[in-house]
Amino acid sequence: MDEYGRVTPEIRRRLEEIVGAEYVSDADEDLEKHGVDESLEPPHPPEVVVRPASTEEVSAVMRLAYEERIPVTPQGSRTGLSGGAHPVHGGIALSLERMNRILEIDEENLMAVVEPGVLIMDLHEETEKRGLLYPPDPGQESGSLGGNISTNAGGVRGMKYGVTRDFVQGLEAVLPNGEVIRLGGKLVKNSTGYELIDLIIGSEGTLAVVTQATLRLVPKPRHTALLFVPFESTRDAARAVSEIVRRKVVPFALEYMPRHAVLTAERYLGRSLPDHDHPAYLLIGVEGDSEEEVEGAMETVGEVCME
Repeated sequence: MDEYGRVTPEIRRRLEEIVGAEYVSDADEDLEKHGVDESLEPPHPPEVVVRPASTEEVSAVMRLAYEERIPVTPQGSRTGLSGGAHPVHGGIALSLERMNRILEIDEENLMAVVEPGVLIMDLHEETEKRGLLYPPDPGQESGSLGGNISTNAGGVRGMKYGVTRDFVQGLEAVLPNGEVIRLGGKLVKNSTGYELIDLIIGSEGTLAVVTQATLRLVPKPRHTALLFVPFESTRDAARAVSEIVRRKVVPFALEYMPRHAVLTAERYLGRSLPDHDHPAYLLIGVEGDSEEEVEGAMETVGEVCME
């Protein structure tokens, strides 16, 4: 007996009944596209690509796959570097790209409600128009929020704000058997029972398919500044990090770059950075609501780095 079932013509027909024939494809170009992400893993093409548009459709697809023992791999924009979106057992590539609506930006409660196919750059654009910020910034602006949640993505702002897990207040998700669960919501304090949201976040689609998320926002600082600082050694750079924090400066970004990373960035950008001859660098970002606050932080950081 095979471990998994196959996508037969009858299964395909039932999938078409759920999402519509135009959103079920086994065309070679679609199988090739959905068999890879941005990792270095070899391709793992699915048997079929299915593009649902709602929680109800996701639930019906998952229920069918569960009954027929067909493997399902949820996919967002496939920008991951770890191979998590590869359909390693074939089956169904469940693309959530049609579920791409920002359902609400609640300025009174500092919350956003989104579908999993929303790109992080689109949420950043919409929140920043309102003077708000969704801090997680994994560096891949075309990544989807569902993928960010599934991988618990971090990014350069993690030093100050943390990672995706720290900003997810509620989830709607579909379990492997098609059951829909709703966890958390528009609340800041919830100290009762198991924290099941944290079980789903970072699970890489192995426990459930996220179909909606409620995300916490913060006021957007009015001023920011970036410092690109060279050091004579990695040890000197590491000491500077400790001293910056000791002096009560909390940068929103604090990234270490060895010289080869700087040279690679120059080649990619097609231009020279201010310095590329030192063995170690720190990229330091500071922010505040006044120019004086930012200048004070920059001055403290500068003093530390010159010591």
